[in-house]
Amino acid sequence: MSIKTIGFIGYGAMASLMGRNLVQAGYDVVAHTPSGRSNGAEADVPMLASPRLVAERSDAIIICVPNDEAENTALHGPDGLLAGLRSGQLVLDTSTVSPEQADHLAALLGERNVAVLDAPMSGSTPEAEKGALIMLVGGPEETVTLARPILDHIGRITIHAGPAGSATRLKLVVNGIMGGTLNIIAEGIAYGLAAGVERSVLFDALQELAVISPHHKRKIGMGKAGHFPSQFPTRLMSKDMGLLMEAARRCGVPMHGMAAASQNLAASNRNHADDDYSALIARMEREAANR
Repeated sequence: MSIKTIGFIGYGAMASLMGRNLVQAGYDVVAHTPSGRSNGAEADVPMLASPRLVAERSDAIIICVPNDEAENTALHGPDGLLAGLRSGQLVLDTSTVSPEQADHLAALLGERNVAVLDAPMSGSTPEAEKGALIMLVGGPEETVTLARPILDHIGRITIHAGPAGSATRLKLVVNGIMGGTLNIIAEGIAYGLAAGVERSVLFDALQELAVISPHHKRKIGMGKAGHFPSQFPTRLMSKDMGLLMEAARRCGVPMHGMAAASQNLAASNRNHADDDYSALIARMEREAANR
């Protein structure tokens, strides 16, 4: 299969950066968003009026939408993606959705002889801009091979998690650890400030510790500055934590620490929905440390 044109369903902060890298790699890119815009700005690729048109114009399609509801809206109806797909196409779903939604998509497209991978990415906008995302993929080995040239231009490594749906489940583990760890850091910072540790000493010391990941050191830097540009917005992290809690409930797995993080991120979402999820540090600083 020769892939020349890649279509995006959803062309926001992450997808537009992936699209830019694919254009630089020589692919033609088209896209659809309900607004006809990209990340709040005019897109630098052709914006089509419907998911159906994207399917009809493309050899491969990348779905990058916020949640199950948005994905189903894009899939169904006379102008939906399913109406324009044809046998032999490739679909990569980079969205973070529920495991049930990933299984549903694999079944729907399998009936149409369309190759599909659940392919959520790990990383934020800095990694997307550099083409350095970690791509988690679930599906048949032959589909991974077919998709690898695309994956190699948007990510620095591809991890084949197993059959369809496996990558979606792995992504919930990854994001749960991110959110849970950030919550622990925010609680520790709140205690340190309330106990009288000098603010710059506290934040600077945490930047030096090996037990804190480079990702979370970046978040601590945002907390120190009190500035939270949206590399990974709170509304999406809170949504992902909710997906994880429901998935764990279905499996009978207790997640006490994750539950606390999910609740704190949900509270932070009320005032920081479009800020980076590290704004939880500011919330804890205000409320727990009385600052």
